[in-house]
Amino acid sequence: MTTPDSTRARPSWRSILVWTAISIAGATAWAMIALARGEDVSAFWLVVAALGSYAIGYRFYARFIARKVLKVDDTRATPAERLEDDVDFQPTDRRVLLGHHFAAIAGAGPLVGPVLAAQMGYLPGTMWIIIGVIFAGAVQDMVVLFISMRRNGRSLGQLARDEIGPIGGVAALVGVFSIMIIILAVLALVVVNALAESPWGTFSIAMTIPIALLMGFYLRTLRPGRVIETSVIGVALLLLAIVAGGWVQASSWADLFTLSPQTLVFCLVVYGFVAAVLPVWMLLAPRDYLSTFMKIGTIGLLAVGVLIVAPTLQTEAITQFATSGTGPVFAGTLFPFVFITIACGALSGFHALIASGTTPKMIQKESQVRLIGYGAMLMESFVAVMALIAACILDPGLYYAMNAPAGVLGTTVESASMAVANLGFTITPQDLQAAADAVGEQSLVARTGGAPTLAVGMSEILSSVFGGDGLKAFWYHFAIMFEALFILTTVDAGTRVGRFMLQDTLGNVWKPLGRVSWKPGIWATSAIVVCAWGYFLYAGVNDPLGGINQLFPLFGIANQLLAAIALTVATTVLIKSGRLKWAWVTAAPLAWVAVVTLTASWQKVFSTDPRIGFFAQRDKYADALDQGEVLAPAKNVDQMQTVVTNSTVDGILAAFFALLVVIIILNAAVVCWRAVRSAEPLPSTEAPYVKSRILVPAARTSTEDRGEVADASAPDRS
Repeated sequence: MTTPDSTRARPSWRSILVWTAISIAGATAWAMIALARGEDVSAFWLVVAALGSYAIGYRFYARFIARKVLKVDDTRATPAERLEDDVDFQPTDRRVLLGHHFAAIAGAGPLVGPVLAAQMGYLPGTMWIIIGVIFAGAVQDMVVLFISMRRNGRSLGQLARDEIGPIGGVAALVGVFSIMIIILAVLALVVVNALAESPWGTFSIAMTIPIALLMGFYLRTLRPGRVIETSVIGVALLLLAIVAGGWVQASSWADLFTLSPQTLVFCLVVYGFVAAVLPVWMLLAPRDYLSTFMKIGTIGLLAVGVLIVAPTLQTEAITQFATSGTGPVFAGTLFPFVFITIACGALSGFHALIASGTTPKMIQKESQVRLIGYGAMLMESFVAVMALIAACILDPGLYYAMNAPAGVLGTTVESASMAVANLGFTITPQDLQAAADAVGEQSLVARTGGAPTLAVGMSEILSSVFGGDGLKAFWYHFAIMFEALFILTTVDAGTRVGRFMLQDTLGNVWKPLGRVSWKPGIWATSAIVVCAWGYFLYAGVNDPLGGINQLFPLFGIANQLLAAIALTVATTVLIKSGRLKWAWVTAAPLAWVAVVTLTASWQKVFSTDPRIGFFAQRDKYADALDQGEVLAPAKNVDQMQTVVTNSTVDGILAAFFALLVVIIILNAAVVCWRAVRSAEPLPSTEAPYVKSRILVPAARTSTEDRGEVADASAPDRS
């Protein structure tokens, strides 16, 4: 077979020297990170270790998977070409699609998770983020993208039903869609919290919509194929929108863009619906591509700042909370909870939804799964590394004063200072107030959730290179807006994916609903999806203990259980298609994530520690309620009853989701055993081979959408 990636040639001396140098640099960095004890460690080494490891993983491991395991075939027409409908199926330039895919998968996880996990120390998080992405996260994204692409862009739930069978398939359809709604509502809540009462952020992000529409029509109608030209225009307008946001905030227009949380909910619901039903080339793809420039640009700027300033990591390699499980940010020991807290950035089930949602319907050539599936996930992992650095360079006293709950810290800088001292760290009330003043905030006490901590860390690094202390407030608010934009792109793409999932599911009952080109089905299923996550979001905005706030504790575990489902489907397909000797590629990360998530689920359901176990927490609050006591975070008897209800619901759902995953894995194991024992291959749902007529540019720098491609003879398609 001949593909852009598969031409064999002996490596040159230059190539050998380059990869040897990268290997030595990476190994040196890992030694500095892992072996240093009792001495200062620079964040510089984390950046070097990450970049070196990513380069080796992409060059060698991803290439091996594409060529040996998946056997990508560029002579084979993808569904984007075969089923092109100018709505969902649309052959898209790989650069634009890489931007869309990265923007769609990169949500709250890589920004917030590592910040919270810094409680365990910098070493566990760094190892999981880098090693996990190379052997688990990027592998899942790439393989699921390939499998879905070979099956007409089927969604993950439908893939499970088709490949595993009706029992595991129904469990997957129910579990995947339920988890999807929870994830979308959680992500939307983070956006609402970031943009509420922020005219700068709201204006700048609102402007990305007309800019994206302009880019879509420019690339589609005015100047077809001129990707670089369109990108320059879009980025210039984006930078103008960011600067103009500051002007708007200081002008009489500020009130127009100062929106309440409730108003933002309705805006997000309307936007999510529109983004889900419009042709993908018109809004979704160009907006995500545009957002990627800001995402990568900001993270790249942060990386440059780290390399220049080389700040010292203030956090220990492994903290006392890693083994005691008594951390103030979240309870539980290093295993399994650091792997649950850091979801996106290492391994995320949500990514499998995008890889079996919008992206497989837009990819031009099979070989591009390596760049888009594996490469985009490496980019997200680097975002997680930078977030971890931003948290770990902060003084531990400030970190815990921001991330411990208000019930521990109190509401004043004096009470927070005393509480932090009880944890074994020191920060004065004056230092706490000075830190808040430096970034233009009234207080940083109990600013939980990770996002404010990341913004403070980013402002520390960026102000050290650009502008000094006088610009700390600017960089802090820029970071808050950046986080909102980062997360919003997953909401619009996720809503469209939710529509695909619902159409696939309902199509099993009534065939017309399964046709993604049938407009009444598109509108109806899109409305159902946005109303589902919109309901939980609205209730959560109005009630701090209701709506999505009730389900928020399930976010991490649900996301990783989703990864277990995706890897189960991937392993089953590899074995059924005669690739048993390569099944370890997905089976190994599946075994790991299954052990981690099921252990975490067991502890969340059955632990007797009320800080960990949902039912233990329910019993604690129920007993206090019987005695007339009110415990934080509840402020009255009614809220105490709400906490009891929430804990019960979370415990039941945690057990339910874990049970669904066990059913899926067991059902898949039976199918795999049958495939291994069968003398004939089991039936495949892979679409028949159709020769591709699309020509893609041979040169990577070409600005044309359709150019030359090597004339490849049809490979072995067994």
